[in-house]
Amino acid sequence: MSEVYRVDVEITAPVYDTEVTSRVIDAVANIFPTADIAEEFGEVRGEAHALDHFSDLLHRQEILDTARGEFFANREGDTFSFALKKQAAFEDRVNFSVGEPDELGEISVRVRVDEPTLEEYVDHIAPPTEDGRPVDA
Repeated sequence: MSEVYRVDVEITAPVYDTEVTSRVIDAVANIFPTADIAEEFGEVRGEAHALDHFSDLLHRQEILDTARGEFFANREGDTFSFALKKQAAFEDRVNFSVGEPDELGEISVRVRVDEPTLEEYVDHIAPPTEDGRPVDA
């Protein structure tokens, strides 16, 4: 069973004077290795069309429920967004940034789903769980 997903992922992260740009690029690339990343003045921007590695990290870290909560809480039409902490991303870990903004800024991610529906795509990257284990939707 091979599903076709059409998504556009926009990634942005500020680069402050106290930071090394290449480390911010590495943080983004660690979480989104298929993203086309470009350095612009004061920020790093990326564009991707899949979240497979990100999904693998969510499964490995066993934070599927947390991810689903973030995705649905920040949903607007066919788009959902979330923010990640840069330091965790640099260490190949997903850590959602909630509440107070991180002092180093965050990796902001915006995902627009063309096909299938947003709910089906979220189920694909962060499936519902039962007793902490993914269940087939």
